[in-house]
Amino acid sequence: MGSARLQSIHVHPVKAFRGLAPRQAGVEPWGLAGDRRWVLIDDGGRVVTQRQQPRLALAAAELVLGGVRLSAPGMEPLTVSVPRPVGTVPVEIFRDKVEGVLADDEAAHAWCSAYLGADVRLVHMDDPATRRPVDPEYARPGETVSFADGYPLLATTAASLDALNSLIAQGDHPAEGPLPMNRFRPNVVLSGTAAWAEDDWSRIVIGEVPFRAAKNCGRCVVTTTDQRTADRGREPLHTLGRHRRIGGKLVFGQNLVPLSRGTIRVGDPVTIVE
Repeated sequence: MGSARLQSIHVHPVKAFRGLAPRQAGVEPWGLAGDRRWVLIDDGGRVVTQRQQPRLALAAAELVLGGVRLSAPGMEPLTVSVPRPVGTVPVEIFRDKVEGVLADDEAAHAWCSAYLGADVRLVHMDDPATRRPVDPEYARPGETVSFADGYPLLATTAASLDALNSLIAQGDHPAEGPLPMNRFRPNVVLSGTAAWAEDDWSRIVIGEVPFRAAKNCGRCVVTTTDQRTADRGREPLHTLGRHRRIGGKLVFGQNLVPLSRGTIRVGDPVTIVE
């Protein structure tokens, strides 16, 4: 294999919305700058994602000065400012109970509710340094995370996607492949590695920023959602279930925790330390 490189960067300002693909991004202890600092919650405070609402795949969020700009099919774009942290509301994200700040603008809640046809509210994480610790089973003391599923960054590799698509082509539902990488909603995509090499990483460096590999990423129904149409199929979970079942999870990708701040850029060299 050739030298490993950072092939692309992906930032999702609102969890479950379509993301951005910047040429560079700041790395903060809790994830890429601007990544998944906003989230939708239902009337019980539970996080709403593509698991419940596949149509979120068609909504887009763009970082703007002081806030985020929302757009979606059939909706007028709306810019929402970062709210003042004058009070918090409880947010239930999987097994975690954390605090967030409701968007100040009632129009933001109305916009999101109208698009989904369900009562939801838009919430911002004001202080990711203190709000939500990483799963203690796989964390070091003091490590925190945004509204991402569980870890600051998700890394995937182009070689592993190629290998998975080859398996899909040989499997029961070949017409569903090949799948694009956006099915897996990673933060960083790496090229120049061997397929599935990320399974065994414990520490890597992207550019000049070191990361700890925390655990393989278990996948869910979101990966079966076409990010262009919001339609669901059977892949890749069917094929992952046959070929990539590790520790009871269907695995694709590696969760990373930054070991320092810095900036990563497309084309940066990637060093597998151990």
